[in-house]
Amino acid sequence: MSIENEYLLAKEEYRKIGVDTDKALEEMQKVSISLQCWQGDDVRGFMNPGDLSGGIQATGNYPGKASTPEELREDLEEVMSLLPGRHKVNLHAIYAEPTEKKDIDELEPEDFKKWVSWAKKNKIGLDFNPTCFSHPMAKTGFTLSSPDKEIRDFWIRHCQKSRKISQYFGKELGEPCVTNFWIPDGFKDIPYDRLSPRERLEDSLDQIFKEKSDSRYEIDALESKLFGIGVESYTTGSNEFYLGYAVKNQLALCLDSGHFHPTEYVSDKISAVSLFVPHILLHVSRPVRWDSDHVVIFDDELNEIARSLVRNNIIEKTSIGLDFFDASINRIAAWVIGTRSTLKALLKAYLEPTMKLKKIEEEGNYTDRMFITERMKTMPFGIVFDYFCHKNGILVGMDVLDEIHRYEKEILAKRGK
Repeated sequence: MSIENEYLLAKEEYRKIGVDTDKALEEMQKVSISLQCWQGDDVRGFMNPGDLSGGIQATGNYPGKASTPEELREDLEEVMSLLPGRHKVNLHAIYAEPTEKKDIDELEPEDFKKWVSWAKKNKIGLDFNPTCFSHPMAKTGFTLSSPDKEIRDFWIRHCQKSRKISQYFGKELGEPCVTNFWIPDGFKDIPYDRLSPRERLEDSLDQIFKEKSDSRYEIDALESKLFGIGVESYTTGSNEFYLGYAVKNQLALCLDSGHFHPTEYVSDKISAVSLFVPHILLHVSRPVRWDSDHVVIFDDELNEIARSLVRNNIIEKTSIGLDFFDASINRIAAWVIGTRSTLKALLKAYLEPTMKLKKIEEEGNYTDRMFITERMKTMPFGIVFDYFCHKNGILVGMDVLDEIHRYEKEILAKRGK
């Protein structure tokens, strides 16, 4: 049976529970996922590739890692050819291509011209991140909250430059660039003074965000973390700190699904946070024993996150990006599996009779609510996703894996030889 005929049968099944699959697919065409460039080269970058630090760790050494900007862009093009819809690419500052030797606090928009030209060619947007790790000025474990003013000033300059680069991206590409700020600052062992580093961080952020940016071109987001490797006892940029700062200054808040205690769920935080901040940046990752940045799969929490976004239309004020880096498997496959899993979860959420379920819940009709939500678990959403891919001219099923194997054999296997 053809994909089109299978879709028609699935469409009828969804009609019976009050869902218009065509409308759901229209909504999915609007979804944009920001692909993390660092999956392709294990967070090394191209400015001064060296040892990772700041709690950053990529495990595995699968062959075919991108070692030049050209190889990384080639890989990203391959990944996007296997994804339905139009997406973005998320860059870190260390992926700059300056024509002369520079430190990262000296970067200018011109150092990313090749990325912008490539983005225009592929009709995609770009997001951006200051790189506050894997650098000599971060070796003390502190950046924007350092007691050393020289170190703080260095990172303040870097973050200010990063915002200008993001504004350049937004203006050149015609859509907002999300600038995400994450720092690795903290203590390995129990600190005596928990307040002073946060006072210094607040002052640094005040300087960074002193100049307001145009939201048509740039959106500033703050990313918290529970703890990290080497900062197990105290993290300066905690969830409470950044939530308070974002609400006070009306900045976006980044919720990373791997940055909380294993008993906490980002899916529950989304609706609460949405009431108080103008924008949410969602980093989709998969924690195994906490923040291990495993490849995103179609699991329960990913589905709950998608439902949180779609059921209450929070997706309208949310930017979605991936944040994992797995070097133990084919890196192209990691990107594709993670992104397609995220898209599947969002589609499944769009295939719910949302208004009907909200109404019967408000009426106290919990019997019908339970029956319909249980029925939805076995509805043929996979057929609808395959049709979504087919409609966009994208491979489906095992053909995707065959293409990944072809690319590995013809491109990745020849690198480094």
